Amino acid sequence: MSIKEGSYKMRGRYVCPMHAAVSEDQPGICPECGMSLEKSIELADQKTLYTCPMHPEVQRDRPGPCPICGMALERVTAAPEPEDTEYREMGKRAGIAVALTIPAVILANADVSSTLGFDGALSLPLLGWVQCLLTTLTVFGAGWPFFFRAYDAARNHTINMFTLIAVGIGVTYLYSAAVLLFPRFFPDAFIYFEAASVITSFTLFGQVLELRARHHTSQAVSLLLGRVAKNAHVIIGNQIQEVSIDRVQVGDCLRVKPGEKIPVDGEIIEGSSFVDESMVTGEATPVDKKIGDPVIGSTMNQTGSFVMRAERVGRETLLAKIVEMVAQAQRSRASIQKLVDRVASYFVPIVFIVAIFTWIIWVWIGPEPRFVHGLVNAVAVLMIACPCALGLATPMSIMVAMGKGAAQGVLIRNAEALERMEKVNTVIMDKTGTLTEGKPRITQMFTVPPFTEEEVLSFAAAVERNSEHPLALAIVQAAKQKQLPLVAVEEFSSITGRGVLGVVGGREIVVGQVQLLQEHHVSGISDLQDLSWEWQEQAQSAVFISIDGHATGVIMVADPIKFSTPNALEDLRRLGMRVIMLTGDNPRTASAIAKQLAIDEIYAGVNPQDKRLLVEQLKNAQHVVAVAGDGINDAPALAAADVGIAMGTGTDVAMESADITLLKGDLMGILRAIHLSRATMRNIRQNLFFAFIYNILGIAVAAGLLYPFMGVLLNPMIASAAMACSSFSVILNALRLNRSKL
Repeated sequence: MSIKEGSYKMRGRYVCPMHAAVSEDQPGICPECGMSLEKSIELADQKTLYTCPMHPEVQRDRPGPCPICGMALERVTAAPEPEDTEYREMGKRAGIAVALTIPAVILANADVSSTLGFDGALSLPLLGWVQCLLTTLTVFGAGWPFFFRAYDAARNHTINMFTLIAVGIGVTYLYSAAVLLFPRFFPDAFIYFEAASVITSFTLFGQVLELRARHHTSQAVSLLLGRVAKNAHVIIGNQIQEVSIDRVQVGDCLRVKPGEKIPVDGEIIEGSSFVDESMVTGEATPVDKKIGDPVIGSTMNQTGSFVMRAERVGRETLLAKIVEMVAQAQRSRASIQKLVDRVASYFVPIVFIVAIFTWIIWVWIGPEPRFVHGLVNAVAVLMIACPCALGLATPMSIMVAMGKGAAQGVLIRNAEALERMEKVNTVIMDKTGTLTEGKPRITQMFTVPPFTEEEVLSFAAAVERNSEHPLALAIVQAAKQKQLPLVAVEEFSSITGRGVLGVVGGREIVVGQVQLLQEHHVSGISDLQDLSWEWQEQAQSAVFISIDGHATGVIMVADPIKFSTPNALEDLRRLGMRVIMLTGDNPRTASAIAKQLAIDEIYAGVNPQDKRLLVEQLKNAQHVVAVAGDGINDAPALAAADVGIAMGTGTDVAMESADITLLKGDLMGILRAIHLSRATMRNIRQNLFFAFIYNILGIAVAAGLLYPFMGVLLNPMIASAAMACSSFSVILNALRLNRSKL
């Protein structure tokens, strides 16, 4: 497979952080919520979409505002070097607004104006007109995006936060303009141009803070992409040529020097080294790599030099798949978001109703000047309400959590899996490749004359080389080390979780569990079973071989327990988890492993269908079940579980069936996933609590609820500052997840 030049370059789209379905191909604002679109990248040969983080149903092929909430759309994935066009533009607008607002506030303050000599230099009407000019430039110049987004929302038959802002600023400005133009109709009335200017400035400044904070929520994936290798040293004949990474093809032989990034995924064919894989596994200890070992693209080679064969390039590399998976997960929706969406859909209309009633009540029973008090408090209600704080509470936490998990080698497919992981109380684990290293080796072998060990091993390896099971790989590797011939197999068949069979050199070969041989009416099994009992009690697995219907040998294979497994199991029990070992291996071997690991509940000799059945039984008994496995035979159980956890060292089928993938293949990753899930859900609840309480209390105070008791009224300028900080506070709280210890 060849990769076209430039196919691995990154390009992207712009999406809304509140409405993931809104997607554009250039910067802009969300047509739904009015927020700025954010850049999100993907690989060049992937269709680019922009979406809103609060409304993922909004999908567009170019940047712009979300049509629902007005927020800026974000690209569906994160960029290695995100563009900050919107951030820079908002920063400039905020700076201009502040520069114009300061003199407007000075002119509005009689004491300050007198001190500076303005009252003597300018007449009172002229002071008003100067304030009007400064405010007009501020509101309709620097603050124009607010009105544009409000108009865009109206055009899409919706109202959002920017509708509230535009109405609040507009009413304040128009009232002040009316007082200035028609003073006889408003005797003794004040103008509030400086309030409109200050509100605009505070709101713009809040947008700048929010855009900056939102940028940090997707930095984890951006950092991953920033580590992509740029060049590779391709071996062509007797020469080494340095080429761009996008010109590397599958099958190319590449020289990797000390201190270089490994260009693409592949296998070492010459030399050895230590490789730092912390970028994708979260494990800082370098990994010893030798001939035959796989290497991951963009990880760092350390001390040695080696030659590798490229096996996956471009979008097929592990890093590219990680980026794609995490980016999709960051835009997924947790079930808790459904409640938030329902509340948010009524939020803005309710705020308008409250503002109108506030004005009516103050005009009806408020102190003089009633009309002005009603107007000021109604504007305060509009300005302090912040639906974005509510809408961003969940998606911002999800984005940070997915990036945090990826940096620790824990890939989570979607927000629902992260949410369910918090409630897991039962963990089912496969043995081979999950509790153990999954790299077994042959320890003993017994054969029946006249067959020799070499003959039996050669027949078994010929059939097993078509299997992906770790025990099969151990048999094939042993045959290769002894340089035994591996004859082509015919009529190959694999019985998932039981064994394999085929025809080799005209002879019928069956390799696998004793039950598989019994089903094929193989004779002479009992003697080999008797020989294997002692070794099976020592946690060794027995693989039986028959030739032409006669049992001819048994191979004993040992699979060492992973170094971290005992500590991981102890920590899981400490968290109150029910731990179950579920394996297709024989009961003796399973019992021996369980005894070493202090696992009390084991199910051995279980086929894939029975594994799935057990998972469903536990779920029916109100258990929340997580299943960890790494093989094809684990796929049905992974799919049936509340949360399926695949070892990253396992098969692609297992990883496709799982909700969570542990890149290191280490059980400590399960603990990281649990801690991340609990921290994330706690963070989401904190955000939602803050957003709800802020809006309920803020709107009540802005409406004047405290005035009868304490004589307190909320200035609309203070309300706008509070609104500007609300979304920013939610995002900052979400960013705290980056400091969580997993």
